[in-house]
Amino acid sequence: MNWRPHAQALAESVTHRSSRWRDPVAGTPRHLFVPRWWERADARWALQAPHDEGQWYAATYRDASLVTRVGPHHADRAKADDHPTGRPTSSATLPSLVVSMLRHAYLEDGDQLLYVGTGTGYGTALAARRLHSEKVTSVDVDPYLVETARERLDTIALGPRVETADATGPLPVAAESTDSLVSMVSVRTIPTSWLTALRLGGRLVTTIAGTSLLVTAEKDNDGGATGHVQWDRAGFMPVRHGDDYPPSLAPLLAAARHQDGEEVTTGPYPVVQVEEAWDLDSMLSLTAPGIVHEYREHKGQRTAIMAHADGSWARATAEGTGPPTVHQGGPQRLWSILDGIRQDWLATGELPVRGARVFISPEGRTILARGKWHTQL
Repeated sequence: MNWRPHAQALAESVTHRSSRWRDPVAGTPRHLFVPRWWERADARWALQAPHDEGQWYAATYRDASLVTRVGPHHADRAKADDHPTGRPTSSATLPSLVVSMLRHAYLEDGDQLLYVGTGTGYGTALAARRLHSEKVTSVDVDPYLVETARERLDTIALGPRVETADATGPLPVAAESTDSLVSMVSVRTIPTSWLTALRLGGRLVTTIAGTSLLVTAEKDNDGGATGHVQWDRAGFMPVRHGDDYPPSLAPLLAAARHQDGEEVTTGPYPVVQVEEAWDLDSMLSLTAPGIVHEYREHKGQRTAIMAHADGSWARATAEGTGPPTVHQGGPQRLWSILDGIRQDWLATGELPVRGARVFISPEGRTILARGKWHTQL
């Protein structure tokens, strides 16, 4: 089978016909960057290894993300009967989001790009086709991903610089040598090495960890940066510094499913699936970072559970959209924090996160502000 019609169809679905990214998408064989991947099967993951090109192309030329690493387990090196548990640690990001992040960089011919989060190498390939290989440097914390991406890029005659590096530490580029930095991993605060790498006026494109907030900013004379939270939404895995993320809060979530709360109340608002309410989730993460969620529906009953590493937890249960019974425990009242945000939302008619101004100090301290509202990350 010929992969090119599939890549052309993908390009037509994720770019405008006048976009300078249409030809890179149409000319890049995405299937070569994703030979195998993981799909969730209940609480575990199952390996997907296509048996023929038809199955392979149908999966890899969709505008969809494909998980390629779970915990420390690479799909490339997995056996058919492997069923890892845990969080995804790398993926082939859906192409429309890759293109969107690169578009936000406002790249011009001849620009030097630093691409953070190599992953499979597909996004790096698009950038190299658009700018030429010598203009692109790509980094990832995982040596195996870096080695594999180099090999795949070489297969299609692309040779951008691809290096192993912790994205929050020193980067393999000279100071003030980069016109744009695009991050495909999320961060809580901006690493100082990113600001150091950018030229004066250089553009930063990233997302805030734990939120769907996409931030763009340009480097100022003082070494910091100023910009905005875009109206677009984007979500990426948080930056990691080793082979896996810290242990999950699954035991605390499990305990919170049944235990009685230190405080039991009736909530004023319906149970909500917080992670699907992107702006609400983002505002909660800015207010009380580190909360994890679980949501279930069964026979008309909705249950939402929240947990935090400090031992705080909450469980809200209701029939349909009726008022929930809320159990809470630990040092923070997590559901009360959420209800406070929802009350402000109703009072003002909006949450202030979208369109907020972004002020980044040379040390990476980040402030979001809109009207009378502001928060420091």
